Formats: sequence, C-alpha cells, structure tokens
Amino acid sequence: MTGNISTAAKRTISRGPWREYFDQCSVFFRGFMEHPRMVGSIIPSTDWTIRKMLAPVDWGNCKVFVEYGPGIGTFCKPVLDKLRGDAVMIVIDTNPLFIDYLTRTIRDKRFHAVLGSAENVEQILADLGVDGADYILSGLPFSTLPEGVAESIARATHEALNPGGAFLAYQFTAAVRDECKPFFNRIDEGYEWRNILPCKLYWAWKDKAAAEA
Repeated sequence: MTGNISTAAKRTISRGPWREYFDQCSVFFRGFMEHPRMVGSIIPSTDWTIRKMLAPVDWGNCKVFVEYGPGIGTFCKPVLDKLRGDAVMIVIDTNPLFIDYLTRTIRDKRFHAVLGSAENVEQILADLGVDGADYILSGLPFSTLPEGVAESIARATHEALNPGGAFLAYQFTAAVRDECKPFFNRIDEGYEWRNILPCKLYWAWKDKAAAEA
C-alpha cells in the first residue's frame, strides 16, 4: 500500500513540471499564431541568452525595470529574482492572451502586467505613478513591426529611460540597432549562439550628459 502511494505521488510530482511546460508552450504558440509580426520567435529564449542579456544590469540601483513583449514570462522570473524588494517590474504587451497568463501565474507585488503598446510606455509609466525606467528590455521583432512603429518605440524608449539607463534588446536582425542610432549615442553589441535561433544582443545607453543638456 505504502509503495503504491509513493509511486503515485512520484508520478504526480513528475507530471507537474511537464504540465506547466506544456501550458507555457501552448500559450506561447497560440500567441505567435495570432500575432506573428509581434512575437520575435516561436521558441522562448534560452538561459544563456537571458543571463548574457541581463549581465550589464546594475541591480542594486535598479528601481524600475520594464519589458516589452514578455510573452509567457521567460525573462520575468530571472528579473524578479534579482530585483530589489522596493523595485517594480512592468511588462507591456499588445496580446491579451499573454497578459492574462502572466497575471494568473506571477504572484509578486512588484510585478505589473499591462495590456498596451510599447509606443505608449511614457503614458503607461505615468499611469502607474512611475517617473521613468532604469532599464527597458525588448524581444519585439523590430524588423517585422508595422511601418513607423519601430521608430516610434525607439523614440519613446529613449524618453522613458532615466539618464544612465539602458535599452536591452535581443533580435535576429540588426533592425533595432538601426532604429536606435538616432536616439542613443552608445550602443554595445553582443551575440549568443546558444539560442534557437542564435541571436544578436544590444545594449543602448542613455547618456547622462546628453540627457541633462
């Protein structure tokens, strides 16, 4: 009897992570099929990409972290694990499927999921009583966004960032770098081949002196 209960319990436990993984993949795939131009990839980013993308973040001084296009929250837990207790993470997505999923699955008082466009990041921050962001992360596919939207997001992102802050972007093309050049004086570049597909990494910094001028 005890042996049977133990075996059943083990099966239940083993199914847990797989059930969660299946649910995540299902939501992500549905989101991609519904809005393919707004989702960067059909497969979530790898741990290597996440670690490398977030490496330059000064977590001790980060009070506001924003993410565009969070999908099923691949970056959310790694960010929340490092974020200060008095800081906030705000994710913005145009797909209600993703926002609903994140609202249901992430229980953290620092976390805010907003249905909206990255073009309106300044207004979204203002509505939440936040003056500006220290870091903004994006996996939005700048190369496939509707005409004019990429430029609008790049401009709004620069305005929303606090002086010394950075725009972090992981992409399959260099489109985001080109869109950011008119607004950011310094753009660092990287590459992560341990991703499906291998991706380009960009860190665009808002210069303190330029912002003050």
